[in-house]
Amino acid sequence: KDRTSRIDFMKADYVYPKVHCLAARITVENPDDAFKPTSGKIERIKFQSSVACWGYFSVWTHAAIHEFADSQFGHLFARGEDREEARKTLVLALQNLDVVGEIRTPTDYLVQLLQTEAFKRNKIDTNWLDGLIRERAVRLKYEQGDVVFYA
Repeated sequence: KDRTSRIDFMKADYVYPKVHCLAARITVENPDDAFKPTSGKIERIKFQSSVACWGYFSVWTHAAIHEFADSQFGHLFARGEDREEARKTLVLALQNLDVVGEIRTPTDYLVQLLQTEAFKRNKIDTNWLDGLIRERAVRLKYEQGDVVFYA
C-alpha cells in the first residue's frame, strides 16, 4: 500500500463507530464552591469495574490528596452501542462510585449534568457548561435530615 499519499477526506468512506465511549474525570473539586480543589484524607474508594464501564484511581484507601496535587485522581470510561447507552452506563457507574473522606468530589454533579436534556440531545459545549455553573442551574438536592445526620 502507498503510505505517503495524502488522504482526501471528502472522498473517503466514513466509517461509522461500532462502540461509543463517554468518560468522567474524578476530581477533588467542590461544585458548590466554583469547583475549587479540596484536599485531605481518603478513607475509602468503592468502585466495581464491569464489562461496560472501567475505572482507575491514582490513590488508594487511607491515602490523601495534597493541597498542591492535581485535583484529578480517577477516571471512568463507559461504553455502549450508542451514545445514549454509554451515557446511561456512566450515570449508573457514577451513582455506584463511593468516595469517603475529607475531600469533596463532583460525582453527584456529574450525574445531574448527564441527565440534562441538553446533554442527552448532545447540544452541549463549554459555553453551555459555563452557563450552568454561572446560573447554578444544576443543584444537588439533599434531604435536610441527611445534611444534619452527616454533619
